[in-house]
Amino acid sequence: MSTEMRLRFGVSFSTLQDRASWVEKCRRAEALGYHVITVPDHLSMPSPFPACVLAAEVTKNVRVGTFVSNTSFYSPALFARDVVSTNRLTGGRLEVGIGAGWKKSEFDQAGIPFETPGNRVAKLTATLEELLRSQTATSGSEPGTAAGRPPLMIGGNGDRVLRLAARHADIVSFSATAFDRHGRGMYFLTSRQVAERVALVEAEQRELGRKEVQRNVIVLRVQVTSDRPAALEAYSRSLNGTLTPSQVGDLPAVLIGSPEQIAEQVLARHNRFGFTYFTVQEAALDTFAQVIPFLT
Repeated sequence: MSTEMRLRFGVSFSTLQDRASWVEKCRRAEALGYHVITVPDHLSMPSPFPACVLAAEVTKNVRVGTFVSNTSFYSPALFARDVVSTNRLTGGRLEVGIGAGWKKSEFDQAGIPFETPGNRVAKLTATLEELLRSQTATSGSEPGTAAGRPPLMIGGNGDRVLRLAARHADIVSFSATAFDRHGRGMYFLTSRQVAERVALVEAEQRELGRKEVQRNVIVLRVQVTSDRPAALEAYSRSLNGTLTPSQVGDLPAVLIGSPEQIAEQVLARHNRFGFTYFTVQEAALDTFAQVIPFLT
């Protein structure tokens, strides 16, 4: 199977043992055909901006990015300074992702108040405004170049965050999962729920006349298997029967099957939701790489 549409594939690296292993896996990701290497923003994981600088330094063309930075952790002005510096140090290969933050335990660990969703979105908005201001002030060329504005991704599920993304982001990231308002439990969004989130963004874009906005989805599970029905059944059981095997197979955040079947699932999600950018987790680096040749 091949496709002429421009799909992008990213991998999110969340572990750092030492410099050598980081360099090796960044180079491997590029060699396997990934377009973007990203770093999450959690206290138990690597510091995103230094990790992005090294990833860009040891690769040739792959883009690097934060996925996504928790704006509640940062001063907007200092965060914007880090973005400008990192974009220059990576030769304009940075894609900066931002979100409102959700994990209460990390706020507690960092000694930062876990504000209401509205207050966290307000901080996200303030950071976005500072990013746009600082990048406009320092821009000397086209977006995405070393002296220009790096592509901006906003990730989330709530109405306010998605409307903000529809208005300002170059990339809207749909996690296809959601969290309770206390920042504890996580659960999958069904295809119907994701479609509703996409429709909200589309409506906002139509109202604003915005068209060139990429759509990203975070894939939490990739499993290559020759027996898809059995794998779906097993994963359904692991979720305590909250979703049937058929429902599991339809989840936007889950890809299970042979490499050819997974490629078909990627195309189906593209056709249904307009996703052109798929990000998998570090554990799926080699697994999803088996699928990429069927999509390029």
